Amino acid sequence: MGSAPVSDPVYVPDTVQTAVKILVVGHFAVGKTTFVGTLSEIRPLRTEETMTQAGELVDDLAGVPGKTTTTVAMDFGRITLSESLVLYLFGAPGQKRFTGLLNDMLHGALGALVLADTRRLDHSFDIMGLLEEHGVPYAVAVNQFEGAPAFPEADIREALDLLPETPLVVCDAREAASSAGALISLVEYLQTRTPWEQG
Repeated sequence: MGSAPVSDPVYVPDTVQTAVKILVVGHFAVGKTTFVGTLSEIRPLRTEETMTQAGELVDDLAGVPGKTTTTVAMDFGRITLSESLVLYLFGAPGQKRFTGLLNDMLHGALGALVLADTRRLDHSFDIMGLLEEHGVPYAVAVNQFEGAPAFPEADIREALDLLPETPLVVCDAREAASSAGALISLVEYLQTRTPWEQG
């Protein structure tokens, strides 16, 4: 089987020597699919399905009017940082029934970006607890939703019980520059903890 043309943006260049796996996690309907799609340089892989009436019994739709689809496996995207380094973004479904899948996705992950919503900060505890249980370092990005209340950083840190060194930023998952800033905060944090090629 022949190799893909170097100019084909779907394929990773032959010069890439290091691939880093980053998870984008958070509770149901917090913007993970949007975040991955905003940043991915390739057409993102999405596994969204239409929500059914049966799902209404287990998926809390409070605060997310108009949501009609949900991720049932994962989102996947890619960002090339240099000729030798790429980031693979894996967006995980947020419902508790997918915890087994998330446990599998955590293997080999260098770190995770936890998306949070100020209207439902308490919904972030389960995923942060799971990351801590598996020893996966993370940063928190508060995704800005229209009409959601804004709080001082210190109040959010206290509400989420974050360690002083855990990065906390605000982002808009629909905007590339804002999302990139959130991801950069995670990557910079990981570089202080884990020796990996910076390209």
